[in-house]
Amino acid sequence: MKASEADILIIPGWGGSGPHHWQSRWQSKLSTARRVEQADWDNPDRDLWVETIERAVATASRPVVLVAHSLGVAAARHAIARDKGKIIGALLVAPPDFDHSDLAAPHLAAFGPYPRDPLPFPAILVASQNDHYGSYDHAGDLANAWGALLLNAGEAGHINAESGHGPWPEGTMVFAQYLSRLKA
Repeated sequence: MKASEADILIIPGWGGSGPHHWQSRWQSKLSTARRVEQADWDNPDRDLWVETIERAVATASRPVVLVAHSLGVAAARHAIARDKGKIIGALLVAPPDFDHSDLAAPHLAAFGPYPRDPLPFPAILVASQNDHYGSYDHAGDLANAWGALLLNAGEAGHINAESGHGPWPEGTMVFAQYLSRLKA
């Protein structure tokens, strides 16, 4: 599949992935990519975030591929559980662990627990060895439950602009190869 044959939905996490974040860069480079805009990036509400993703999927005119980061992974995973087959793939990056002390705030913890049922399409989960929001073991557990391919990003922090992953060329290559293997 070519990027032009899919609606690529960019799903940022808490804070909304600023202009230097790899998600924002991908959005500007991929003609069929659009950001799922949440009403409040800084005070996330699980139900509202999931509903916003569901609306974005419903209005897509082509098969949907999700590109989610951090808290966006959790919101996307809840939306996937309700999808009627329009979503054909997902790149899920740096999923947070809601049992982690940094995510103990009730409005963040409300995004957990993750659905554990297998995904109905091929997916890639990218995780870091030193992400302060979620361990690599936690990501591996999710990938196993979901039937997703787990990719080790090494010591890449939270795989965001703050950890030096603005351009993230390795991620771009992984996504391009992934898309080329997807079938509509």
